[in-house]
Amino acid sequence: MTDDKFRDPQGGGSLILAWQATNKTVLIVGGGAVAAGRAFNALEADAQVVIVAPDINAELRYRVDRGQVSWRSRKFEDTDLEGVDMVLTAIGDAVESRRIVEVCRQLRIPVNAADINDLCDFWFMSTHRDHSVQIAVSTNSKAPRLANRIRRQVAAALPRGTGLAVEQIGRLRKRIREADPKPESSKRRMAWLMQLCDYWPIDQLANLDSDNIDSLLEAYVRNDDPQTIAIAQDSASVISSDGVPSPVLHGQLVSDSAILAQPLDKRGKLTLVGAGVGDPELLTVRAHRALLEADIVLADKLIPEPVLGIIKCEVYTARKFPGAATEAQDDLYRRGLEELAKGRHVVRLKQGDPFVYGRGGEEILFFRKHGYEPEVIPGLTSAINGPGLCGIPVTHRGVADQVLVLSGADRNGALPSIPHYLATRTLVILMSVKRLSQITQLLSQSGHPPDLPIAIVERAGCPDQRTVRGTLETIVDIVDRVGHNAPGLIVAGFAVNVLSDAAIEDRYLDESTLGLHSAE
Repeated sequence: MTDDKFRDPQGGGSLILAWQATNKTVLIVGGGAVAAGRAFNALEADAQVVIVAPDINAELRYRVDRGQVSWRSRKFEDTDLEGVDMVLTAIGDAVESRRIVEVCRQLRIPVNAADINDLCDFWFMSTHRDHSVQIAVSTNSKAPRLANRIRRQVAAALPRGTGLAVEQIGRLRKRIREADPKPESSKRRMAWLMQLCDYWPIDQLANLDSDNIDSLLEAYVRNDDPQTIAIAQDSASVISSDGVPSPVLHGQLVSDSAILAQPLDKRGKLTLVGAGVGDPELLTVRAHRALLEADIVLADKLIPEPVLGIIKCEVYTARKFPGAATEAQDDLYRRGLEELAKGRHVVRLKQGDPFVYGRGGEEILFFRKHGYEPEVIPGLTSAINGPGLCGIPVTHRGVADQVLVLSGADRNGALPSIPHYLATRTLVILMSVKRLSQITQLLSQSGHPPDLPIAIVERAGCPDQRTVRGTLETIVDIVDRVGHNAPGLIVAGFAVNVLSDAAIEDRYLDESTLGLHSAE
C-alpha cells in the first residue's frame, strides 16, 4: 500500500452539518439585534425559540406578539436550561456569558456565546437561502467579514432559479418514490434522477409545472433516457449542435435586408429599459409594465435578483468578463436581432439609467442602423439616487451647489481627469472603488484637502446596501479594514456629512462601519 493512497486530514476545520431543529428548543439569552438575528435563524429551521432578557428590541417584540417566540421578561436563571436543546447567549456581560457556558457544558447542552469564540461549541456561518437551498460559508472565526463577501459571490454565481429547481426535483422525486416504492428500485430511481439533474439546465428544471412533472413520471415508468426527453415549456434552454445545454445562441446576425423586407406589423419591438438602483419598487411604472409584457429580456450581468424576479419570460444575461466586454456586447446585439426578426417584443434591460455610463446611446445607434427605433424608458441612476438612498444629498444649500459625475475608467481603462478642487462641488465617481487608492491620490494632486469627507456607497437600493465613511486621508485604510461589497461608487465633498448623524443610524449599516465617521 502506497503512502499517498488515502488523503491525510488537514485539521483546523469545523464539522459542518445541517442540524434538524424542528420542534427542538433553542434558548436565546439577550434581547438586542444579535439575539433577534439568532432567533430568526432558529425560526427558519422550525425550532421552538425561547428568549430570556429583561427587555427586548422591536423585532423580538414583533415576534412575541405574533406567537413566533416566547419571552421570559427577566435575567437568565439556571433553571431556564431545563428541557433545552441549544443555548445562544447574546449579552454584553462577558462574565455572565462565561458562567452560562460552564453550566451548559456541565449539562452537555451545545452553546454559542456571541463574540467569545473560544467558548463556542459551534459558530454561525454566513448563509444564503433560496427555497430549500442553503449555502453556508465559514472561515472558522478567522475572517467573518470576508465570509460574507465569499457568500455573496457564491450566491451571485448560482444560476437563476436554483432554489425553485430544487423544489421541483423534490416534487418529482416524491412522485417517483410513490409510484415505484420497492426497495429494490432504489438504485434505478437514484440513477434516473441523477441523469436528469446532471443533464437538464437548471432554468428548465425551475420552470417545471404539474403537467411537466406528470410527463417526467411517465417517462420514468417507461424507463426513457432523461437526455432524450422533450417536454413543452414556455421558456426552454438553447441546445447547441453537440447536444450540450448552452445559454448562448450560435449563429449569424439576421441580415438587414431580411429585416427591412418584413411587414411593419410583423417586425419585433425593442424597448431599452433602465433597471434603476436595485429595488424593484423603484422601477418606473412604465419599466415594470415593459418587463411584464416582454417576450424576452436581454439583461446586463449585474442586474439585481429582485428586479429579475418580477420577469415572467425568458431572461438572457450578458456573459461579460474582464477583457471581453466587446464580445459580450456583440453577443447581445446578435441575440436581439434574432429575436426581433421573429416579431418578438425584446426588452434590453440595463443597470441604472441607460444614458449614464450605460452605453445606451450606442445601442440605439446600432439597432437604428438595422431598422429598429427603440423606445427608451429611463431608470434611476446610482450617480444621484445611490447617495440619496444612503442619506447623502449630492446638493445642499450653502454646502454644495454643483455635482460632477465621473467614471473611474474611460473606454481604454485610463483614470478619470479630476478638476481642481472647488469646496461647493460634489464629486460622484462611478465604477471606481477598486481604484480607490489611485483616485484619492488624484484628488490630493488636484488640491482636495485631507479632511474632505468621502463616502463609499455600496449596493444602493439593495437590502444589503451600506455606506462607509471617512476622509480623503483615512478612507483607503478604512475600506482595507472593513472590505468592499461591489458594486459601489465614491462620493467626495462636504455634502457627504450634511445628514451624517441620521446616516450613521441607518439600518443598513453594520457593526464594522458604525462610528467610523466620528472615530476618524
